[in-house]
Amino acid sequence: MFYKNFAYLRNITTTVIRISNNMINTTEKDSNYQDLDKMSVLELLTNINKEDKTVPLAVEKSIPQIEALVKIAVEKMQSGGRLFYIGAGTSGRLGILDASECPPTYGVPFDWVIGLIAGGDVAIRKAVEFAEDDMEQAWKDLEEFAINADDVVIGIAASGTTPYVIGGLQKANESGLVTGCIVCNGNSPIAKEAQFPIEVIAGPEFVTGSTRMKAGTAQKLVLNMISTSVMIQLGRVKGNKMVDMQLSNHKLVGRGVRMVMAETGVDEETATALIEEFGNVRKAIESCREIGDKHV
Repeated sequence: MFYKNFAYLRNITTTVIRISNNMINTTEKDSNYQDLDKMSVLELLTNINKEDKTVPLAVEKSIPQIEALVKIAVEKMQSGGRLFYIGAGTSGRLGILDASECPPTYGVPFDWVIGLIAGGDVAIRKAVEFAEDDMEQAWKDLEEFAINADDVVIGIAASGTTPYVIGGLQKANESGLVTGCIVCNGNSPIAKEAQFPIEVIAGPEFVTGSTRMKAGTAQKLVLNMISTSVMIQLGRVKGNKMVDMQLSNHKLVGRGVRMVMAETGVDEETATALIEEFGNVRKAIESCREIGDKHV
């Protein structure tokens, strides 16, 4: 079974190399540091931190690319579309993380932002061998959600060569969807497939090839920027407050009460009663204002 899969992998790899001979493969470059195993704990932590500091600067260079993707995503979602992330390994997990945090943070439906990972949900916790090498599976996964031309698909892959993502973007393009990507190498096959590519060149990893480190951090920062900007543009934030967040624990209920107090000027007892009645900060604020308007 292994040899069969290995032969398949070799064919896929050959195809990827053939279409990416101009790629700048930064993520596989040798670490800037030698003899890691001889460093003290303090040296390891200091040097990892030194490398991590370069990541936001790399992201900054990609802001125009991020802006273009956010604008089209907002436009599509205002028309009823959804946002999909597809990826494998660390990249897939980061997409799922970002997608899963949108409903509790912004009170949006769970099917507005959806993260898919090669190998399915089991791959969130445990690596699934060769799952990322299937160029057809991503589209099959997307089809389970009745994906359509109103939706946006963003492929996430540090290397920019993941077959699962390449195949998914190809089929999405053929079906008239908007496609984007977040990659950490230049001129990659995935960036060439995406209509709105985001390339964040974070440089070699501290541990050579360990893209869960700087590349993963870069992807997380970009995902934060995309989903936060999209949700603000869609009206899910008022001022600087998450007025549509789910009040799912005592800490968040307390935060909601303070938001109502700050926005309307009512006392804590009144704000608490409003939160208990409406179960939502925005509705509590609006109801308070309606009452005020009636007395004007």
